[in-house]
Amino acid sequence: MSDIRSEKKVNFNRIFWPLYFLNGFQSIAWGGITFLIVPLSRLMWPGETTHALEMGILISTLSWAASVSGLLFGHYVDKHSRKKIIILISIFRGFAILMLGFAMEGGGLTTWGYFLFFVAVFGIFAGLSWPSVISLSNDVVPKERRSRFFGIYEIIRSLTMTFGFLIGALLVQTGLWRQYFWSTGVGILFFGFIFAIHNNEPKRGAQQEELVDLLKQDDVIYDFQINREMMRRTMLSKTNVVALIEGIFTWILMGSINFLILNLIQNEPHNISEFSTSIFMVIFGLTGGIFGQLGLARLSDRLAIKRMKVRIYMIIFAILGGIITFATFFWIPWPHLTIEQGKDIPFLMTLPTIWLMGTMFFFSRSIFSLYIVNQSPVLQQINLPEAQGQIISWNQFLENLGRGIGPSLSGLILVATQFNYQLTILFLTLCILPGVVLWTMAIKWYPQDSHNIKNILSERAETLKSK
Repeated sequence: MSDIRSEKKVNFNRIFWPLYFLNGFQSIAWGGITFLIVPLSRLMWPGETTHALEMGILISTLSWAASVSGLLFGHYVDKHSRKKIIILISIFRGFAILMLGFAMEGGGLTTWGYFLFFVAVFGIFAGLSWPSVISLSNDVVPKERRSRFFGIYEIIRSLTMTFGFLIGALLVQTGLWRQYFWSTGVGILFFGFIFAIHNNEPKRGAQQEELVDLLKQDDVIYDFQINREMMRRTMLSKTNVVALIEGIFTWILMGSINFLILNLIQNEPHNISEFSTSIFMVIFGLTGGIFGQLGLARLSDRLAIKRMKVRIYMIIFAILGGIITFATFFWIPWPHLTIEQGKDIPFLMTLPTIWLMGTMFFFSRSIFSLYIVNQSPVLQQINLPEAQGQIISWNQFLENLGRGIGPSLSGLILVATQFNYQLTILFLTLCILPGVVLWTMAIKWYPQDSHNIKNILSERAETLKSK
């Protein structure tokens, strides 16, 4: 990437724009798999009710494949070129989505098995994507602008995923589902190529204040590698352990929310169509996400400069507020609609229930965005440059483990409770309690763990000077 002459002059948007587009098309693909569960089930089993268990397994496979591959190969991000890894990811993920467009329609378990294979391939190569982005941004984005970077990255992910769901729902409803997967796969491959020719590899540690001036010299390279002793001192710090364990519990519930909501409103007796659902997500969810990921991200950065513990407080608030508002969806008095009424967007917009749903969706997305834009800067702050990919891989593994458990567990509980959505969400909401308790404990440990990293980097700076 371009030389970093001063923190204030770094324009990370100019550097990362191909990565933003790549993130966008990959998010469209991920959204097409996770949000279109009802129409994809109809595609595989025409004329039958949604196969909740099989579709839950499909989504779980997507998450678990990413989590396991990240755990097994995440350390490569800290040892090899992040650029080359992202290019490799783009090739295989683009190919996998492209192949979904060739699936046999109406093949039942045969079509489901075909989807399962290529969804697993897509998930496996997703495992190194987020660790690579975290590692790159740690060496390009100044610390006082980290929440803004992650806010922009998340906005693009949400924007493209939501519009991808909207376009995908329209194409699926009109029988053009193959074109949806083909165009998305080509988009991933194209912007993977653009990233390859536009971006260079930054020096590791280039944004650490203890190293920034030293690493401006061409002949100085930060080439330290993590070992068992340093892993124990840093990666297994108390705050890291909190973030790792908490991720399982929070994402069991978060992995269930969309699965449950889509099954609730798109099936009998509510029958809100996939396209209508996507319109509501654009109007209410996307605006809420933009508000949270831009406005609240800037607020997070400003407050964190004065007091680093603010990020922990915001994470706790995001978990409690976001998930409680999400769970409230299942107590809304949803109207009973015919299939034609569920497709009639002007009619739906006259219903008070829809506006209540929209308000809840806006606030839930806004609040929970604080979790996303604050957790990553916290992990970057308490880990060494040579451990950024590995720690995010660990965290991603456990979060995706929880995210993967969510849909399958939801499907099982729905069947066991005879599709009682309120009772199902009550069971799942208990998962937020361990996360809140753990992050509350981390308020005391976070400054100490951050200071430990600063001391180690200061020692490393002296070592580099003496070479």
